[in-house]
Amino acid sequence: MNRPPKKAIVLSSGGLDSTTALAIARSENYECYTLSFFYGQRHHHELTAAKKISAMMGAVKHYVVNVDLSQIGGSALTDDIDVPKNRNPREMTSGIPVTYVPARNTIFLSYALAWSEVLDAPDIFIGVNALDYSGYPDCRPAYIAAFQTMANLALKNTVEGKRTISIRTPLLHMTKAEIIRTGMALNIDYSITHSCYDPDNAGHACGRCDSCLLRKKGFAEAGVPDPTIYGKKPKP
Repeated sequence: MNRPPKKAIVLSSGGLDSTTALAIARSENYECYTLSFFYGQRHHHELTAAKKISAMMGAVKHYVVNVDLSQIGGSALTDDIDVPKNRNPREMTSGIPVTYVPARNTIFLSYALAWSEVLDAPDIFIGVNALDYSGYPDCRPAYIAAFQTMANLALKNTVEGKRTISIRTPLLHMTKAEIIRTGMALNIDYSITHSCYDPDNAGHACGRCDSCLLRKKGFAEAGVPDPTIYGKKPKP
């Protein structure tokens, strides 16, 4: 008797980490349902990447949910606040940066949790990382563990004992270089991913924000050519 396929929700930002998490889920023989968000972010080019990645990597369905966090603001990604540029590693790890979006992962995971119950897909993949994570509090192991505990108290299927929700974080303890090497072994084309917090109008990466710098560092340390197209630096 054939078992029904395993289903998973994969949060997809179109970036390097979430794409690697998707590839890992596929390698574990999950049917993947990808979920992205337009939340008023200035780097909305990532959604084009997420759609293309989901199609290329065989997602069963790909949804983009509109949640306008720019109405709340409080982040350089959703408000009229400058994105930090050209910071050194010490500056990047000296506190929670202004690119932190209040409660973003909690909101995203909550939508994923709702879809997981509808699809009967108890595994939710998210590409959070506790090493190269820019200080975001909702990327920490303690946060993920707490959300998983909450999730198993929140759903009809879980309280009836029919399912157990698992928040899968395969990249949690990897360096960016290790993530890239893992993705290369899974045949990811990283040229279609988008990581920049402040791209130009054509979607080219700035090369100077924290996310771009971490991406560059990861490719260099992995010994893999960086396929990213970077825009021209503005004149001083």
